[in-house]
Amino acid sequence: MESVRRAWAYCSIDAPEDEDDMLKKQREQLWEYAGQIGVEVAGGSSDIGRRPLWERSGFRRFVDAATRGEVDILLVTNRRCLTHSSMQMVRLKVLAESCGLQMYSPLTGPMELV
Repeated sequence: MESVRRAWAYCSIDAPEDEDDMLKKQREQLWEYAGQIGVEVAGGSSDIGRRPLWERSGFRRFVDAATRGEVDILLVTNRRCLTHSSMQMVRLKVLAESCGLQMYSPLTGPMELV
């Protein structure tokens, strides 16, 4: 029997406030997509603002879950939800490789890191 893959739904906007419920829309889109690709959402988090990726509390919750082996997949609506920095993407790639993580987006399917 094949085990169910576990996903983390990560939402982020770089605005100081979520006036248009963008986080809610992202979350709904990611949960729907998880159902379409047959993964279980094991957790989720979100961040607002422009802090570097590794300094965001919601992203750190994902990192903690990933390093404990609680998730197999990171779901994001697009790469911009993570970072524009290639150095931060390299760091995420190292994390993904060490934890056996994959990353998916409803817009592109499986995503390559870097």
